[in-house]
Amino acid sequence: MEFLTRTGKPLPQSVLTSAENAKKDPVSRREFLAIASAFGATSATAYGMLGMAAPARAAAHANLKEGGTVRMQMEVRALKDPRTFDWSQIANFSRGWLEYLAIWENDGTFTPGLLESWEINDDATEYTLNVRKGVTWNDGTAFTAQDVARNIEGWCDKSLEGNSMAGRFATLVDEETGKAIEGAIEVVDDHTVKLTLPKSDITLIPGMADYPAAITPEGFDPDTMLENPKGTGPYLPESLEVGVKSVLVKNPDHTWWGTEVFGGPYIDRLEYIDYGTDPSAWIAAAEAEEVDAFYSMEGEYIDVMSTLDGWVENEIATAATIVIRPNQLAEVDGMKPYEDKRVRNALQLAVDNAVLLELGYAGRGLVAENHHVGPMHPEYAEVEPPKTDPEAARALMEEAGMADYEHELFSIDDAWRKDTTDAVAAQLRDAGIKVKRTILPGSTFWNDWVKYPFSSTNWNARPLGVQIWALAYRSSEAWNEFGYASPEFDALLSEALATADVEARREIMAKGEKMLQDDGVTIQPYWRSLYNHTREGLVGAAHHIGFEYHPARMAWAEE
Repeated sequence: MEFLTRTGKPLPQSVLTSAENAKKDPVSRREFLAIASAFGATSATAYGMLGMAAPARAAAHANLKEGGTVRMQMEVRALKDPRTFDWSQIANFSRGWLEYLAIWENDGTFTPGLLESWEINDDATEYTLNVRKGVTWNDGTAFTAQDVARNIEGWCDKSLEGNSMAGRFATLVDEETGKAIEGAIEVVDDHTVKLTLPKSDITLIPGMADYPAAITPEGFDPDTMLENPKGTGPYLPESLEVGVKSVLVKNPDHTWWGTEVFGGPYIDRLEYIDYGTDPSAWIAAAEAEEVDAFYSMEGEYIDVMSTLDGWVENEIATAATIVIRPNQLAEVDGMKPYEDKRVRNALQLAVDNAVLLELGYAGRGLVAENHHVGPMHPEYAEVEPPKTDPEAARALMEEAGMADYEHELFSIDDAWRKDTTDAVAAQLRDAGIKVKRTILPGSTFWNDWVKYPFSSTNWNARPLGVQIWALAYRSSEAWNEFGYASPEFDALLSEALATADVEARREIMAKGEKMLQDDGVTIQPYWRSLYNHTREGLVGAAHHIGFEYHPARMAWAEE
């Protein structure tokens, strides 16, 4: 049987080989679906390659009401240029009117958004992006290939501080100019864009689906995006009060392209309400019937919510995680305490990741191995797991001349991140390593999250392990909070990004995983299962694998 892309072309042999492996290994099934759909296969084709039927989307739910309001508990954060979005919550609000070229689904596949389809050649050096016809901006002007090309050029602009999209599209960036490579982005016609890469890169479609990749109009100004909310989506911002509440309302004057494709939009109004970081306040809001859905529920509060009548628990296993990392570039009192590899290795040796999973996240997940790639990623390679040896940790600290040094370990003040970081501090103390814990409110902690000398940070899931490495561990990237700069690791990553065959990429990843472990870059202790709760009858608001919520998919079912 021949398996084809959306445009009728055969899928590469590397994808067909991955399908055979995924049939034998159910754990890698979701990741195969990501690879196949990234290469242009429809969901039905990708599932068919596994001998399975594609599941129905939530939007296909029968008997959905038109109208109504949904109230969701979620942090309400300030807007800024989407390329610098560093929290999913920001995008969940702007997604009402700023949309995406592709959408990452919970099963791992990518659904075309403002793109109708795409084609990628066998070695992933040429991308043909087919722009959806009939889409208009909400001021009535046509959405064209020029809009797509302009946004991709903007993603490649390294001069914009905090632009993490430049990391996702690094293959298209000219190292000398810090801009898109001249001639690499070609507008073929009004509905076709061609990308010509200097080397293979399999991650561009997943990158287009990530939350900082919102498509903005010509002349976009982040300072006026509330007053002038030009976009292609079906909603408009009514209000935004940081830390309190933000509201989206259906745009009655815009004919949304997605109605014919997905159905909807259904609800008239979506309210994001900020109850702070203490989950006990969220529970109180549920009991007072002030909310209909939760962004994400954590720890013991998952069980509490499950005792309340009228609520549905939603769970999904993911590659979301936490890192407790020393920053190799950070100075403390005129010295760089974590520049020394022995100090970083000592911190890892003192900590048992299984204990962190149990104490920090009530065991709801999988133990990880300090290299930020897991068995849910297609290119994951089995390497020796990290060892726990408090005596060896103490000896290394003494050897480094740091036996009497007091480490200050920072974290946010919420439940699971605080609890996990507390458990790290306790194990370090048990190993004879001095630790001072500093706990900060979110409003303070996130201002300079990449700069703390020693702190914990949560990371969202990404479809591919190489995506995470490119964002977090490549030298000088905007989100590299580790201060890690290794030319050898960068070279391995470049090779992995350019290798379409999963088995070949896995061999490269094994070297990189071992390198991150040996260099003591981070304590990355576990992978999280994610939970949220929604009121009975609410459709389209279950927990997303990447913490995304799509207003146009939310609806109340007929009783």
